[in-house]
Amino acid sequence: MPLNYNDRVSMGDDIEDSALIQLVYVSSLTLGSRLNTSIFEEVERHARHYNQQNGITGILCYGNGQFLQCIEGKKAHVFALKQRIFADSRHKNVETLLLQTIDERSFADWRMRLLFLERWLWSPASKKQAAQLSPYLPFFPHDWSPERTEHFLALIKNFDHPPHIQAAGITYNALGNMFRHIAAPHQAFLIVQGFLSLLLIVGLMLLYFW
Repeated sequence: MPLNYNDRVSMGDDIEDSALIQLVYVSSLTLGSRLNTSIFEEVERHARHYNQQNGITGILCYGNGQFLQCIEGKKAHVFALKQRIFADSRHKNVETLLLQTIDERSFADWRMRLLFLERWLWSPASKKQAAQLSPYLPFFPHDWSPERTEHFLALIKNFDHPPHIQAAGITYNALGNMFRHIAAPHQAFLIVQGFLSLLLIVGLMLLYFW
């Protein structure tokens, strides 16, 4: 079960600062962040330099407005990053799922891979690979046990490529992309409905002022 606030503050005291550790936390995007069309670009940009300079590796997973992030590195560096992350106002309901010492990293790429767990964002080339994630979808990791969390990480670390579309100009924003996904196939319908709504408003105004 996720650890409560007091557990998160005190946990890890018996681990050496130089020890290699793995920290996994979950959180939820705030409403304001869901409306921010550049939220993921901001997160990636801000993390890139810090991670490279401090030997931080891992993966950030997103789906249904939920984050799950695995961070690996020396305890001193991971805990310093943890303080920054947990204080970030762009997300809420932050909980630690897993904290443990490790012999080697599961994610050795310092660039902090980004994994989108939304089926409608997956490319055709990714769907076969991503089908293994079905037991974890819809993505609600807040209630995951440490065992389920470890199994999920073991599964995604072997992916050849991230299971989401790689198209220029697309912003992976929860509300914006969902609207595009729904609206794109029905543009003609939406245009007609919008025109009829406009006519209805005009008609009501004419009746009111007649």
